[in-house]
Amino acid sequence: MEQNTTKRIPYRYYDIVMAVFVTVLLLSNLLSSAKIIDTGFAVGPLAFIFDAGTLIFPISYIFGDILTEVYGYKRSRRVIWMGFIAMAMMAIFVWLAGALPGEAEWSGYAGQAAYDAILGGVPGLAIASLIAYFSGEFSNSYVLAKMKIATKGRWLWTRTIGSTLVGEGVDTVIFFVIATALGVFPPEIIVSLIAFNYVFKVGIEVLLTPITIQIVNWLKRAESEDYYDYDTQFNPFRFDAA
Repeated sequence: MEQNTTKRIPYRYYDIVMAVFVTVLLLSNLLSSAKIIDTGFAVGPLAFIFDAGTLIFPISYIFGDILTEVYGYKRSRRVIWMGFIAMAMMAIFVWLAGALPGEAEWSGYAGQAAYDAILGGVPGLAIASLIAYFSGEFSNSYVLAKMKIATKGRWLWTRTIGSTLVGEGVDTVIFFVIATALGVFPPEIIVSLIAFNYVFKVGIEVLLTPITIQIVNWLKRAESEDYYDYDTQFNPFRFDAA
């Protein structure tokens, strides 16, 4: 079912996958600012702690795999850019809301300090997230697209997991290094955050691989599409999907 044609009927589920993908990204950034979770476990000096956004963020890579595997790198690239724009908008308006003066009654029961404590880190997180997300998602999509050609479409599980190992590695290291440098996370826990978050995210991908494969196979049948990026220009700075 290899179809590399630009003239076709509109996809039925592409916009739904894009909407879920962007929603997951925004939620993960909001949760990352809200709370750091401590599981109470440790391996040597490494504590199992993670920001709350990690609970949902791995799902974005699963949907990134689905997008690239079914619709191809070019259409996945367009969705990645939409996610990038949505995160930038969220960061700007969260910062703007925090900069504007608070109403007197609100200041009495909530106050600027509460807003800053929970949402004040979002702009810093967004800067780290935007750079890490851009690097990680495009690495993930590129690796999956290339592996699909190399394996001739066989062994889907190898490319969903293999691309995640690369993409999540790039994303996790860049995110926590930049966020810590901007004061979002304390430097003392950066190694634990990087190590546990990476293992957790990849673990989620591995555990959900059977579900990912089922969704991919269903979408390929429903959309009559199974795109191979033979002639794709992998420049991440292009926005077109044609």
